[in-house]
Amino acid sequence: MRHKMMLPALVALVALAGGCNRSETIRIGVVPKAVAHEFWSAVHAGADEAARDAGVAIEWQGPSAETEFSRQIEIVEAMINSRVDGIVLAPTEATALVGVVERAAREGIPVTIFDSGINTDNFVSFVASNNHKAGQTAARTLGEMLGGKGKIALVKNVPGSASTMAREEGFEEALAKEFPNVEIVDFKYCQSDRALALQVSENMLTAHPDLDGMFASAEPGTVGAAKALRNRELVEQVKLVGFDWTYTLERDFREGVVRALVVQDPFQIGRRAVQTVLAALRGETPPKRIDTDTHVVTLDNIDKPEIVAVLRIDLGGYLP
Repeated sequence: MRHKMMLPALVALVALAGGCNRSETIRIGVVPKAVAHEFWSAVHAGADEAARDAGVAIEWQGPSAETEFSRQIEIVEAMINSRVDGIVLAPTEATALVGVVERAAREGIPVTIFDSGINTDNFVSFVASNNHKAGQTAARTLGEMLGGKGKIALVKNVPGSASTMAREEGFEEALAKEFPNVEIVDFKYCQSDRALALQVSENMLTAHPDLDGMFASAEPGTVGAAKALRNRELVEQVKLVGFDWTYTLERDFREGVVRALVVQDPFQIGRRAVQTVLAALRGETPPKRIDTDTHVVTLDNIDKPEIVAVLRIDLGGYLP
């Protein structure tokens, strides 16, 4: 059971809601990169817990796909226009969302950025995994599996997405420095789409039949790469290290298709992000940067309590 960090009562905040178009209930808009993946559902659950503890309401809305930054801008603009009390945002693109974040700041609406960075400092706090470090961890995990030598391919996520770009950069940096005999022979972007990830993975496996390993920097890429290895019967030959847990991957993981996963704690990310906005509304100054934990999951530790607590969140206890 997760420890709940109970927030103080926010009675004083009600006075802040007395302006034009504001209801008496404190409203926090929470905007993920997308709403389809299980990762974002876990973020939603964490945000919901923080809101329940504080007696406030969250308004959860995001685009259907992680490439729809224009739709995400529309959602944030609408939240500003409706005079929400605060916004929690995971930017789909590091530059495109700057304008709406700075507009919110000008209009006195505190914004916390979560999961993925943005090219402005006009926010309350940034709550995320240390993605660069997590990418380095993934490189060490795969490099050691390969005995320090071999050929690998990368299934990258989306150009311009700060979180996955940091993972990819960290991975390449650590690999070059610590495993110089492991060669990256190919990489492709999957645009955060499982079907495209399957296609590009199969293309790379065809182009490089002597491939020894693969790294996927996000959940869609991991799912697609795992399916490609099954389709091509290359599970024994190619060692796959992926990123982010989903129940879709459990069979692949337990059957050795995916050798290891670097996982975040999306529940904790959602909870902490909402809490920082509430702290700002109370007049406090939360930390500008909050790093949440990542873990390397293998068959040796997947059933340990500390890993189970991260992977198996009872979403039904939070979400409709």
